[in-house]
Amino acid sequence: MGELTDKIKGNVDEAVGKTKQAIGGHQGDADLHDEGVAQQGKGKAEQFVGKVKGALGDDI
Repeated sequence: MGELTDKIKGNVDEAVGKTKQAIGGHQGDADLHDEGVAQQGKGKAEQFVGKVKGALGDDI
């Protein structure tokens, strides 16, 4: 994937993760909350990969 694709996918995963955390916390669903935490972390990692690709080029 390219730099922009990774950054977009990361933003989406981070937003969905935050939403799952909020819903899980509001409903008392610890599993959904934890799933949201994991997905948000995945999104941050994808954004980081996008930034690295931007700095070094997409061919890494």
